[in-house]
Amino acid sequence: MTVYETALGASTPDTITLLGHDLARDVMGNVGFGELAFWLATQRRPSPGETRLFEAVLAALADHGFTPTAIVSRLTLLSAPDSVQGALAAGLLGGGSRFLGVTEDAGRFLNAVISAHPPREDWDELALETVRAQGKARIPGLGHHVHKNGDPRTPRLFEIAEEEGLIGPHLSLFAAIGRVHPQVLGKTLPLNGAGTCGAVLADLGLPLELLRGFALLARTAGLIGQLAEELRNPVANQIFLSVDQNTRSVAPVEE
Repeated sequence: MTVYETALGASTPDTITLLGHDLARDVMGNVGFGELAFWLATQRRPSPGETRLFEAVLAALADHGFTPTAIVSRLTLLSAPDSVQGALAAGLLGGGSRFLGVTEDAGRFLNAVISAHPPREDWDELALETVRAQGKARIPGLGHHVHKNGDPRTPRLFEIAEEEGLIGPHLSLFAAIGRVHPQVLGKTLPLNGAGTCGAVLADLGLPLELLRGFALLARTAGLIGQLAEELRNPVANQIFLSVDQNTRSVAPVEE
């Protein structure tokens, strides 16, 4: 008989084991959800400081108002009110390079630079090389379409990381990019919160392949909030009608 080994959840008729612990006795009521999410992904229990910083990332990414992901969730609930899972899935599927995906993109970008260069004390030097090497290519995590003068999440995340002694190479390089890029680009752009979250998650040692997954985990809570508000105070039908009633027919474009 084939045996499938797992360190995650397993059940017997009388018990449920999770991460080597009794789920009912040891985990439920004793381990917070953020701590558990970290533990599940890494199979090591985070320190209190790591849990605090990780949960700050989740809070930072949970909800940003009427973003495309929120709007499509509300519209899907309007179209299929019997399918909450469909409305949630619709919003999560919209997490990409412009919304939410920046967290993964920034973490991967910073990690690639760090992996290709030996450790150094002068992060500004490496940051300057990095920005110059990018040329006109976008640097993930640099710039924000609303917070032109600074993303309020960014300094708070750096503050918490410093308080917990968790400023690592990814945050160090990202901060240096924020300092030096005006020398190359001729303008000052803010380090956005999503990019900072990516640097934090990479410094926490979370798998780079899963960084977008943590952004989606956070946004799931936000989308549940969006759907709850839609049930209390519906706006999806107004959004639909504002488009439907302002449509103008035009001739197709010939190629």
